[in-house]
Amino acid sequence: MTAAAVRRRGRTDRGGRFIVPLLVVMGLTSIYPSLFSLYMSFYDWNWGERFNFVGLANYLELLGSERFRTGLLNTFVFTISAVTIELLLGLGIALAVHRLGWGAGMVRTLLLVPLMVSGIIVSMIWKIMLDPTLGIVGYAAGLLGLPRLGFLGDPAMAMASIVMIDTWWQTAFVFIVLSAGLRALPEEPFEAAEVDGASAWQRFRYITLPLLRPVVLVVLLFRTIDCMKVFAIIFGTTGGGPLTTTESVQVQAYRIAFKQLNMSESMTMMVIFAVIVLGVVLVYQRLGAARELVR
Repeated sequence: MTAAAVRRRGRTDRGGRFIVPLLVVMGLTSIYPSLFSLYMSFYDWNWGERFNFVGLANYLELLGSERFRTGLLNTFVFTISAVTIELLLGLGIALAVHRLGWGAGMVRTLLLVPLMVSGIIVSMIWKIMLDPTLGIVGYAAGLLGLPRLGFLGDPAMAMASIVMIDTWWQTAFVFIVLSAGLRALPEEPFEAAEVDGASAWQRFRYITLPLLRPVVLVVLLFRTIDCMKVFAIIFGTTGGGPLTTTESVQVQAYRIAFKQLNMSESMTMMVIFAVIVLGVVLVYQRLGAARELVR
């Protein structure tokens, strides 16, 4: 073995030692809870002495539950709505700020402010603002002679209100990632297209979007996973109500585990939901791989 090979091996060994603590933390905080949930999903456990093996009974019962299907539907409605609106808004703002000269840095900083606030605080702020009696939105509506609407208490408007709150909170994430992607694009194709007489729409459609597509895919993946795991926004505003119109799978699992004390059913729900999320991730990966093959 040459001296250079020995040095490379030494650097690799030192790098491996730095990774070990991260692997230990991941094992304790992610892998172990996941395996424990999978194990407990085959038992009937109520936080007490009742601990009986039931096999697939929890899964069969849950898959036949109308409430679980409602929770899944609410989760997908929220995810599709929020991700679509946030992507369009974030892309539009990123394109507008990208064309700015002076003041672009200040605009980016101001747009990042919502991301600095935790989800539960955001939900509390908007819950007060949208309160028909105490909120500023209801007060402004009263000044304009409009009815004071209970946005979070009306089954017809509750989900739309939750989507709006998440859009206000997380559009900044989409904006900052797409903004970084735009700044990394090469200028030569745009200059050549402008010389050839291409319009702004043609440059966006045939140059910007294809070059930005990998970044858009990453944003979609992160936001989809995050929206499917939604908890704080719903828990802090509607608690899943009114009725079950905004009850996501995460909120439903929390209620079953800590209100109904049925830990096994809650863990079974999380196992099924984890499989669904994994399926979504695999779909995104296949889309990315297909685009690479097209190239």
